[in-house]
Amino acid sequence: MTTKILALTDALGNLVRFALLPGHRFDTVGVEPLIEGVSFGGLIADKAFDSNAIIADLDARGAKIVISQHPRRAKPIPIDDEVYKWRHLIENFFCKLKEFKRIAMRADKTDTSFTAMIYLAAAVIHSR
Repeated sequence: MTTKILALTDALGNLVRFALLPGHRFDTVGVEPLIEGVSFGGLIADKAFDSNAIIADLDARGAKIVISQHPRRAKPIPIDDEVYKWRHLIENFFCKLKEFKRIAMRADKTDTSFTAMIYLAAAVIHSR
């Protein structure tokens, strides 16, 4: 059993919200519910989120798009390399999250208990 965790963090790398997806699903499927109802000035993401639909949604919101381009994109969108360097904050969050053995090994049997463990771990991380 594999599970993907899609997380949205603030500018300091603190968890804002997250979504669980089956391990075999595309990351782009979980983006819309993740950013729904949240206002932000920009989104920094890796190439797994390089989708025309996501880029169009962000453009309609007036958000700055800082998404690493997939190599097969026909017309690359210019991104701010200096802003993209801040993507390490989300990577750092996932590294801290995986310090909790139950999350790293997906020890919880149900999505509900796994979700609760992620909330608990995020609270501990935020309190440090």
